Amino acid sequence: MNAKRVLETLDFSVGKNEFNELEKETKSFLNLLKKQVSKKKVNCEVFLGGSFAKGTLAKSESYDADIFVRFGRKCGDLSDYLGKILKNLVKRTGMKIERLHGSRDYFRIRKNEKLIFELIPVLKIKKIVEAMNVMDLSYFHVNYVRRNLKGRLRKEVSFAKKFCEAQGVYGAESYINGFSGYGLECLIIHFKSFEKMLKELIKIKDKKLVIDTKKFYKKKGDVFIELNESKLQSPIILIDPTWKERNVLASLNWETFVKFQSAARNFLKKPSEKFFYKKEINVSQLKKKNGEFLHLVLETDKQEGDIAGTKLRKFSNFLIREIEKYFYVLGKEFVYRGEGKKAELYLTLKSRGEVLKKGPPVTMKKDAVCFRKKNEKTAVRGGVLYCKVKTDFSGKEFLKKFVRKNEKKIKEMGVVDVRIE
Repeated sequence: MNAKRVLETLDFSVGKNEFNELEKETKSFLNLLKKQVSKKKVNCEVFLGGSFAKGTLAKSESYDADIFVRFGRKCGDLSDYLGKILKNLVKRTGMKIERLHGSRDYFRIRKNEKLIFELIPVLKIKKIVEAMNVMDLSYFHVNYVRRNLKGRLRKEVSFAKKFCEAQGVYGAESYINGFSGYGLECLIIHFKSFEKMLKELIKIKDKKLVIDTKKFYKKKGDVFIELNESKLQSPIILIDPTWKERNVLASLNWETFVKFQSAARNFLKKPSEKFFYKKEINVSQLKKKNGEFLHLVLETDKQEGDIAGTKLRKFSNFLIREIEKYFYVLGKEFVYRGEGKKAELYLTLKSRGEVLKKGPPVTMKKDAVCFRKKNEKTAVRGGVLYCKVKTDFSGKEFLKKFVRKNEKKIKEMGVVDVRIE
């Protein structure tokens, strides 16, 4: 079966009854919020954003409705101001509110198990250049997508989002470093189909791809001169169609992109519906790799979501680098589901048998004498002492010792517990 036929069998649209219920709940909440705002007599307006507003909502177990409150410049701290408005609202309705930290604090209200409202304070601006925060661009993003994404293209977006979600590369959060929802919408608008998008993106190797749909730059090479270097690290430089100075995919890193490319090649080679559905971690496959299998649970005390996920991912990478000094890492899987304060790390290790331990420079005579006394066979390389050390310990033993020895550093990294299951 070719890719086109597989895609014809897929339908990720939200059922009519379910959508009507979601729409009803969202409209009801929006009306309550607008009434509360009008009572405050403040210069602001409320608008629905995200997939709900863009018409790109795909079937899911739960849904986030992004609600933006656009404030005038004289409102001071936008997050604090919105917090006061919402405090009065939740008192009347009994709903619970949660303040989340980000580049600008925003709020979350869980309506029920199916629906979550995320309320984001933004600055009411007329021109993109007036933006004080990336959140202020959301109003322009919604309008751009609604104008350019119609009919069949919406279905193509649902394919792109579900594919990336299933492959673990969906989300601009720091613990994922993947494709944002807006990024995928812009890519579909540019390439006109999901299949074409895959075929073009798998061609990228060492040379970065520049996509400038609105042709803001005369030459694509100008992008590398005019944009800040920090915005040019991603494999794809996707110029925001609403603002020439922004790379929509700046958070996408090479590791995540290579993972995406591998899945894309496999799908195009042998198309199947399975590429659009999340798979559980294949523990049995990791255990078959002829090494020592370990299942670790990592916990942080930081705010759940992007902050917790980023802390845990950063520590996971640090831990793997330390492990690689003594073991070959045959398999690794990091899992954080976007909620809670715990992540799981699955590893398959094989001992290196023997490693080189670095000592002091030979010019540090006192330390050099000490090092030679402690170690039987030493050698000098580039003026530095080294010795061979046998790794006659298991991965489990190494980890237990490492955690005890580095307890302070681990806590400084925002991790409060590391345990082997």
